[in-house]
This record gives sequence, structure tokens and C-alpha cells, in this order.
Amino acid sequence: MTPPSASRRTRLSAEERRASILVAAMDVFAEHGYQRGKVSEIAARVGVTEPVVFQNFGSKAALFAAVVDAASVRICTELSDQVTAGTPVSALLADVISPAHLDQLHARGSLGVLFADSVAPAAEPAVAEAGRSAVRRIADAVADMLRHGQAAGDIAPEADPAAAAWLLVSLISARPLRLAAMGGDDRERLEYTVAAMAISLLAPRA
Repeated sequence: MTPPSASRRTRLSAEERRASILVAAMDVFAEHGYQRGKVSEIAARVGVTEPVVFQNFGSKAALFAAVVDAASVRICTELSDQVTAGTPVSALLADVISPAHLDQLHARGSLGVLFADSVAPAAEPAVAEAGRSAVRRIADAVADMLRHGQAAGDIAPEADPAAAAWLLVSLISARPLRLAAMGGDDRERLEYTVAAMAISLLAPRA
């Protein structure tokens, strides 16, 4: 008799198979990073062989690039959904750039690991280009969110949405650097103050 798991695998369409590989790859690369993440582990999680993974994505670099692209789409969708649900943009920003959230974003197993690896100096060309494209997409989504906040009176009308978006992206991505460089018992207070200052810069003037 054919094992139930094998039966389920044979019913997957090519699109479903590719999507399942992408999900597993996102988990593995987020947990281990690009260099240490193994295609064999990705294949095992999906229940296929390594050649099947390469048949779908061509190379490990191309798979990682697809993962980074999908991760950026997920983040942009989550931001858009929050705004559509009526969350004030200022409140959403305060949550996103809070030190506690940034710690989660940069922790192993999180999406932040993917972006850090993709823009690292030693990243392969295909990976680096995917990283740059993904970060640009996120910055554009943040700029759109800020424009929505301006229309709602929640963000200062004189703020440049594109420039402010890059300020926020830079603040988010540099959290590990700040913690490593600051040191001392005062760094958490400084981090909360940095976040508060960023929000204050974008708040409407009385």
C-alpha cells in the first residue's frame, strides 16, 4: 500500500510543490542563515529530494532570493492589513520600531535574519540584488503607510514620506549595531529614546 504521506505528495500541483518548498526554505534560512541553511534540510521538511528543490528553483542562491522576495511581500501585506483595519499609523510605527519588537525581528528564526544575510558584503550577486529589491519594496510600503497617515492627520503633512521611510528602515536595520556599540546599562533607555524621537519627528505639530 502507498503510505498516506506519499499519496498526499503526489496530489500536489507544481505550484503547490513550489510554495511548500518556499515555506520550508523560509523557516530553515531564518533559523540558520543562508550559509548554514542546508537544502537537504529544506527538502526533508517538505518530504522531497534535493534534486526536486533544485528543479524548482535552480540553485540555493535563487531559492534564497525567492525567500527574501516572499518575506518582503509578507511584511508589506501585514503593514497594509493593519492600516486597512484602522490602526493609526503613529501607533503602528511605535509598535514596529519599539526595542522589544526590533529584538524579535533580529532574533534567529525571524524574517530579519533573511534581510541581514541578503545585504551582507559577502552575499552572492543574485542574493544581494534580491535583498536590495526587497528592502526597497518595504521602504515603498512604509512610505505609502505614511502617506495614509498624513491623509488621516496622524502624520505631519510636511514630512517627506519617502525620506521618512528610509529613516525608519535604517533605524530598524541598525538595531544590532547600536546594541553592540552602545554597551553599558544605559543602552535600553537610549533605544527607547531613539524610537520616541523618531515618532516625535513624524507627529503633527500642534
